[in-house]
Amino acid sequence: MKLIIQIPCFNEADTLAIALNALPRQVTGFDKVEWLIIDDGSEDETINVARKNGVDHVIKHTGNKGLARAFMSGLDACLQLGADVIVNTDADNQYCAEDIPALVKPILEHRAEMVIGERPIAAIEHFSPVKKCLQKLGSWVVRVASQTNIPDAPSGFRAMSRATAQKLMVFNDYTYTLETIIQAGQKNITITSVPVRVNDDLRPSRLVKSITSYIKRSIGTIIRIFVIYRPFRFFGTIGAVLFFTGFLIGVRFLFKFLTGDGNGYVQSLILASVLMGMGFQTILIAFVTDLLSANRKLLEDLRFKVAQLNVDSVDKDNHNK
Repeated sequence: MKLIIQIPCFNEADTLAIALNALPRQVTGFDKVEWLIIDDGSEDETINVARKNGVDHVIKHTGNKGLARAFMSGLDACLQLGADVIVNTDADNQYCAEDIPALVKPILEHRAEMVIGERPIAAIEHFSPVKKCLQKLGSWVVRVASQTNIPDAPSGFRAMSRATAQKLMVFNDYTYTLETIIQAGQKNITITSVPVRVNDDLRPSRLVKSITSYIKRSIGTIIRIFVIYRPFRFFGTIGAVLFFTGFLIGVRFLFKFLTGDGNGYVQSLILASVLMGMGFQTILIAFVTDLLSANRKLLEDLRFKVAQLNVDSVDKDNHNK
């Protein structure tokens, strides 16, 4: 059994050594524990620091592709290297590496295929009240969209089995955290969470450049999640609201017309017609997007089968050697 711990990095020379020195080289249940970093176009000494501190594998992006792309590049590399379980953590040493055995334990015991580290959000002093609220909001949206019960969806400290890594595909360029949990819920991947500890803050968050920017990106991510993974509910709800609002306005005009006072409410009739037309068209869009969603799921299944064949081929070659 091989465990690979991956760390996405972007200009992490100042903190990477601290994070690496905390990582375990032996974890109960595994014959090998290897470290992999994904250098996402760093312009500092990140790669040199990684190699000086014993990193086994280095994946390098030409230019900064973003956290989500770095995460997916890491998963692809881990699969090619024959990982049975993959742990993802941060280069700023946010998460307590001593909790990695607890993180992978549900996978080893076949109780889960993906495990999310649940941080004590309320007790983290360097999280602002706004960020804490957005963390809760994001987790609630993920629970609704994925039909899972993960209390800390934005946590990047997570473990997953090989089969789970093969199934994941992130569309969002900003972050992978919310989307991968929703995919787990949709693809019947057994997911759970375990309490984990956090370390002192070593640097400001790269994702949260400002509260305004974080709010905008979080709202955009949440909306996109519903559009991609719950398209019928998203467009169907909008269409129903528009149609029902137009219907009520139309009933009001009809009442006025039947009581002899309809001449002054022609504008209401026009508005009702427009709203009901928009609502009907949006509901039709809901059906079309639902069909597109079904096709996307078929393509994801095909991608999973191809990934399985590729990894099985690598395992066979390594065994022959």
